[in-house]
Amino acid sequence: MYIFVKNNKTTEQQITAMEKLNLQTTRLKIRHLKQADLTNFHAYRSNPEVTKYQGFDVMTRQQALEFIKDNATKHFGKAGEWVQYGIENLETKQLIGDCAIKLDQYNTKIAEIGITISPLNQKKGYAKETVLSIVTFLFEQKEIHRVVEIVDAANTASINLLKSTGFRQEGHFIENIFFKGKWGSELQFAMLKREWNNKTNKQ
Repeated sequence: MYIFVKNNKTTEQQITAMEKLNLQTTRLKIRHLKQADLTNFHAYRSNPEVTKYQGFDVMTRQQALEFIKDNATKHFGKAGEWVQYGIENLETKQLIGDCAIKLDQYNTKIAEIGITISPLNQKKGYAKETVLSIVTFLFEQKEIHRVVEIVDAANTASINLLKSTGFRQEGHFIENIFFKGKWGSELQFAMLKREWNNKTNKQ
């Protein structure tokens, strides 16, 4: 079950607030990062195993704090800008990971997503729950036409996650990126709104 929390205020200042993402699933809340997340955020963002296939390196505590502060001021909807959100466990009220959305710089009907889950909370279905929540929001609330995710070709866990949520592989780029001291390959996955509609209508 996916719940979309809306704000019905109407002033110009309040309309901006409406763009602050606040999604809720059965077990999770996807919302803006906050400074209270720092300890949990830094714990997994400083783990080399977590950053192995990610586009970021291990973070110091200060870097993690600055990252949280920076993303706390961003809002969904600005073309070409990644916005990182916290994934909170509703039961424990603790941050268990983060996810990101970026609308295409030239066509805001295209979105790219990404997700990171703390090793302490992996293999519990949280990643799939998060991806489905984000995709539901993008396709059904924002009428996005196409959602894309690009992953390292060696990142088996992410590849399996995307396939399990209905994404299809549409590209394999061989040694297309110089990544952490070596050339790496990437896979591109995507889903169209009509594919999502067909998937959900069959369930």
